[in-house]
Amino acid sequence: MTTPFFNAHHSPIGAFASLTLGMKGPNGGFGLELAGPACEGIYAGVQDREGGNFRSLPFFGHTGTASEDFDVEGLSDIGYQSAMRPFEDSVITRSFGASVDEWKAEDFKFRVFSQVQSIPHPSSPLAKGALCPAIVVQIEVDNRSCLNDRKAFFGYAGSDRASGMRILQAEGLVGVGQGSSIAIASSDPGLTAGLAWQPEAVLAPRLSENLGFMLGSIGMLVGTVPAGKRKTFTFSVGFFRSGTATTGIETRYLYRRWFQNVEEVLRHSLAQAQHTIAECKSFDSKLSEWLSPDRAFMAAHAIRSYYGSTQLLETPVGDPLWVVHEGEYRMMNTFDLTVDQTFFELVMNPWTVRNVLDQFVERYSYESDARFPGRSDLHPGGIAFTHDMGVANNFAPAGRSGYEQAGLTGCFSYMSSEELMNWVLTAGLYVFDTEDWDWAQEQRDVWHKCLASLENRDNPVDIRRNGVMGLDDARCAGGAEITTYDSLDTSLGQARNNVYLAVKGWACYRVLQSVLSRLGDAELSVRANVQADRAASTVLGAKDPDGLLPAVIGEGIEARIIPAIEALVYPYVMGFADDYPQLRQILSRHLDGVLKPGVCLFQDGGWKLSSTSGNSWLSKIYLCQFVSERVLGNRQDVVADKAHRDWLLRDENIFYAWSDQMLEGKAVGSRYYPRGVTSILWLGQGPKTLGDIRTRLGLT
Repeated sequence: MTTPFFNAHHSPIGAFASLTLGMKGPNGGFGLELAGPACEGIYAGVQDREGGNFRSLPFFGHTGTASEDFDVEGLSDIGYQSAMRPFEDSVITRSFGASVDEWKAEDFKFRVFSQVQSIPHPSSPLAKGALCPAIVVQIEVDNRSCLNDRKAFFGYAGSDRASGMRILQAEGLVGVGQGSSIAIASSDPGLTAGLAWQPEAVLAPRLSENLGFMLGSIGMLVGTVPAGKRKTFTFSVGFFRSGTATTGIETRYLYRRWFQNVEEVLRHSLAQAQHTIAECKSFDSKLSEWLSPDRAFMAAHAIRSYYGSTQLLETPVGDPLWVVHEGEYRMMNTFDLTVDQTFFELVMNPWTVRNVLDQFVERYSYESDARFPGRSDLHPGGIAFTHDMGVANNFAPAGRSGYEQAGLTGCFSYMSSEELMNWVLTAGLYVFDTEDWDWAQEQRDVWHKCLASLENRDNPVDIRRNGVMGLDDARCAGGAEITTYDSLDTSLGQARNNVYLAVKGWACYRVLQSVLSRLGDAELSVRANVQADRAASTVLGAKDPDGLLPAVIGEGIEARIIPAIEALVYPYVMGFADDYPQLRQILSRHLDGVLKPGVCLFQDGGWKLSSTSGNSWLSKIYLCQFVSERVLGNRQDVVADKAHRDWLLRDENIFYAWSDQMLEGKAVGSRYYPRGVTSILWLGQGPKTLGDIRTRLGLT
């Protein structure tokens, strides 16, 4: 790592919560349902060996009293002389994995454990342990060479403007928290809890009777490490949201099945802490075993950010709803993220993929017409799916998203065709990985509708179809559809005739051909095969004399893009890798031709998704790297890996943890983001990619 001081998520699964930590100053903290770090001071440290001042990891800012708000004439003597100092940078090291984040400073260690594990279906008796909304923290002090007893501490400065800090009143727990939503606690003997405006007032109080000062904004837990001893303290950080969690669809957090308050969360978490710690260490060892250091770092960072955006809810009748929020934007189950995150979710917990697909069918699908660009007459369209399901705990009305608007040609326009493709591809990945053909049969009518809609959005007349999307959805109302690359120029932003979507559409037809054949719909399977052939022929016919493909087919836009190869991932993972060798060949030649400085490489060797834009998405780069290496047979680009890791660690990027959208290496959007788990594909080797990954992670 270039620097140890970068923010990262430390999150329980499905709680939409995070202890974000790692950047200097009060730039992390305990966040619940936030679009970024909570910006709270975190105190984790130990008393000097001489017994005077206190040293903490540098995650706090200036502290003082707020007594002037009460003591208007300044007569109070409540203040303490500052005795808190950060450890020097030179003595701090950090060991960073997907589950274990460990800081060392001289004889002090601070470890945060956030488990990466498969999520059992909520009906399983094992679900409670996996979905407990808490993480485990340890502090270790090696005081064996010191003659003085020393105090160790862990605490934070709360930032919730609606709730005050408190000391927990729970049998068997020593803890502090803010309101009913966030708390830290331990069951270790000998710890004390205190509240104050200054940490020194808890660490060295004049009178212990004052530790319950409820006006204090800082809460801390303090324990003593005897001279000549090494001691470890174990804490739990718990998150809890009571009552109704969302509007539009009334839900509560599913963990409410087992926990009635944050104290119950903490008690359960501490009871299984040693098991959690062992599982965390095991996962990290497997991840690092199979990946290069640069890739292991990026995958770990991305997995953390993914879990920080996850939310598992249940309806009043007990139906689970799996939601992944879109990082800083907090859009719910954004479909163009879902399709990319599906690889990770199929490895870890396939039932969540089916759950989201069902949600899209039942509430977030719609039927609409389509029109040619510049024309007002309407033609049959068919089924499509919304971009998302709502924003920031507010479910959108049925058939509508929180993002899409009419009359636009850029950001915020409709993504009807791409989201239609995303349902087909996500469903195909799910079915071929799980062999859940009963579910595929239940969705038979949806498969039929998807084929008809894809055909109609190509051309309303069969003999004029070329396998590529050519019409915009009528909901655009004179505007134009866009792709997931919404803030990029026409080379990747325009959906119509885009070579990226052309190959993605080809992959959809291949999925439909195979699925419909398995379902006994031979005639429809043949139709899908015809469209797959047409799409492949259109792409092959678009190449120039150098074998390169234009970003947009037939519209005079000659920009070059890497994601022309992206959709090759789907047939490969689903077992169709030997299909269409000519298409793979031309896409391989295209990639070789564009991966050059000044075309689709930045000066530092990082991948540039479009030759005409400096805007790149890391999650998509990871996906295309997998295609390049596993499908097209190229070697791993270690220079690019180093560049991409360095982007994440640039000073201007470290606040928002893992970020996706990079403008020449600077995070400009899609920050605090979940989609980087496409990196899980790096672990796969053979045609049974997802099964191979499960084996390597010990999940089979």
